Amino acid sequence: MEKIVMLIGKSSDYYGAMSENCEGIYAAGPDIEAVKADTLKAIDGIKRNLPKDRWPEQIKGDFEIEWKFDVPSFLEYYGGFLSLAGLERMTGINQKQLSNYLHHRAVPRQKQADRIISGLHKFAREILSITL
Repeated sequence: MEKIVMLIGKSSDYYGAMSENCEGIYAAGPDIEAVKADTLKAIDGIKRNLPKDRWPEQIKGDFEIEWKFDVPSFLEYYGGFLSLAGLERMTGINQKQLSNYLHHRAVPRQKQADRIISGLHKFAREILSITL
């Protein structure tokens, strides 16, 4: 199964996405769900409008889509679910620094971005192990 990696970013009023590894797939929308739907429309458009020999290899068979965020877009989108205080506990990065990333006052180094994703994945694994 092929993987299509879509990088999601936010402008002042819209979300946009582009594939990092599959040429010609772009999407936009007012929220993430709209971007995901527009991505599928873009893939369908390629399949409808181009001969199969011109399709990117990733969409010729079964594929899955990996959604990748830039740090500020992630913090903004999931800010309704995750507080900066909670993210600080998960990642060890202080709230002020996370706020700087969120508001584009600083750009996280890759090491910081890795700490954020590692902390989130650890938290997700803990949540998945809970039963009520």
